[in-house]
Amino acid sequence: MNRREVIKMLGLSGAFMATRKLSLASVASKDNPIVLSTWYGQGSVANSKAWETLEQKGAAVDAVEQGVMISENDWGNCCVGLGGNPDRDGKVTLDSCIMNHKSECGSVAFLERIKNPIQVARAVMEKTPHVLMVGTGAQQFALEHGFKLEEDKLSNHAQEAYTNWLKKSEYKPIMNIEKGGVIHQPMVPKKLENGKWNHDTIGMIAMDAQGNLSGACTTSGMGFKMRGRVGDSPIIGAGLYVDNEVGAATATGQGEEVIRVSGSFLVVEFMRQGYSPEMACRKAVERIIKKTPNNINEMQVGFLALNKKGEYGGYALNKGFDFAVKSNRLDNKKVDAKHIK
Repeated sequence: MNRREVIKMLGLSGAFMATRKLSLASVASKDNPIVLSTWYGQGSVANSKAWETLEQKGAAVDAVEQGVMISENDWGNCCVGLGGNPDRDGKVTLDSCIMNHKSECGSVAFLERIKNPIQVARAVMEKTPHVLMVGTGAQQFALEHGFKLEEDKLSNHAQEAYTNWLKKSEYKPIMNIEKGGVIHQPMVPKKLENGKWNHDTIGMIAMDAQGNLSGACTTSGMGFKMRGRVGDSPIIGAGLYVDNEVGAATATGQGEEVIRVSGSFLVVEFMRQGYSPEMACRKAVERIIKKTPNNINEMQVGFLALNKKGEYGGYALNKGFDFAVKSNRLDNKKVDAKHIK
């Protein structure tokens, strides 16, 4: 091959890549903006709040922040915000992270007495050189940036659950309990016969009218967890990951297993390889099955993904994971995720 032929081939290759990028952008524009949240009961309400920003052509990062705050502000939510279940010492600790289309990210973990950890996480992202702040340091940072220290008390439902838990002081997660509540009233989680309440998260991913992706994830973590325990929700690459060239993913369920495989990052990497969002989520679940030492029949893990084309999907380890999707064509559609078991 002579020099002229090589140059011609490189030119054709460049033109193909440019056309491919243009094609992806045009496909994306048909379905964006779009927002997805884990667990339909709380996710549909959170999506509606996020949509207020998205339909005005606002940024995805603003939408996801406003969306998950709906769950954080719900005093009746068992699993998100200061109304959530405490750790085994009776203290509510919050974990949260946010990531935008520029790969900028911020997170907080083991944060106490601050109402909206997602806002603190965003402040970490925008006002510090760091990504993750924890414990008293995170609280101090929040107070220095205008956040209010809330009263140190449990919600009524959390106090009842904690009192019942203290009778035996056992921890055994129970799958999919978050499906028992709808946060309109606000959400009052379903009580289990043994007095326990399970844990979970709201993870939200969105693409705005400009085709940019962002995500947020927030939780009060496992009810009655060991003091200081942190799950996957505030960990970039585990509970949430965004790559604006490829897609975004978030996770829900037993955080230790998600951390073990860097779950949300793994989902995005599978999409980078060409897998659909649903199949990328499935392959991440299969990786968990391969790597986990625990009984997979007694826990839940679910993934949710959105690619640059506006295609979405989810997959779970066990039956029961659902999510909400809102776009110009879909008005908070409920999707029951496929599952392995």
